Amino acid sequence: MTPFPPFTPIALTIAGSDSGGGAGIQADLKTFSALGVYGASVVTAITAQNTKGVTAVEDGSPRIVAAQVDAVFSDLDVKAVKIGMVSRRETIAVIADGLRRFDRRAVVDPVMVATSGEPLLQPDALAALKEELLPLAIITTPNLPEASLLTGRPIAEDEAEMARQAEVLMRTGARSVLIKGGHLSGHDATDVFFDGDALVRFPARRVETRNDHGTGCTLSAAIAAGLAKGQSLSEAASAAKAYLHEAISAANGLKVGQGRGPVHHFHAWWGR
Repeated sequence: MTPFPPFTPIALTIAGSDSGGGAGIQADLKTFSALGVYGASVVTAITAQNTKGVTAVEDGSPRIVAAQVDAVFSDLDVKAVKIGMVSRRETIAVIADGLRRFDRRAVVDPVMVATSGEPLLQPDALAALKEELLPLAIITTPNLPEASLLTGRPIAEDEAEMARQAEVLMRTGARSVLIKGGHLSGHDATDVFFDGDALVRFPARRVETRNDHGTGCTLSAAIAAGLAKGQSLSEAASAAKAYLHEAISAANGLKVGQGRGPVHHFHAWWGR
């Protein structure tokens, strides 16, 4: 019988709900569980979506989002926070207020567009995300289009431009930046990590698959799981990259839906 750990690491996801189960809080909670972390959640929005796309979005009121934040932080010993889909300026404001009141920083995944192409961030919320949440980020994890929107620079086509954009994002107050290179051309998908001192590359061989729904959510949740377990930022980012690569590699074994399916969060457990 496996002994219980000396403490239970707890991570919190603040994100939208994906009815198809492949992204959002569902992907985050699966990731936390797979990596040995207890997951709590604050639901910011309810989406009607599946592997083929998003058909409807209904945002939670700022009041209920704030109440969830208070309920979790006032009781649970949360070691790490991950923030995903927050589409409204008002929602961003109450989340930022909660983080400041409880003296927390977060893994901020600036979710702007779904894998299927639907916008998930209202136009007036971009400035609030930059001004309210990025200064509270222990790490932010944009992909190439998101990094371009946040920095006002063209979409990066190489690692040199990714590094320049990481430096720009550091000026927002984020303690570190991980720019995801999945949209780069070529055989490798290399992420670039920068903490103000060291620039670290996390390369991985590109996996050909249609099961890539929720990759950004999964990576940022895996980073939060690592931080909850006491890993350093660079250790958590490296371990998360390795976990996601394995989850993508094993995803072709999942037959879920007719479109872009999910990654295999429990690849290390199912089929044992």
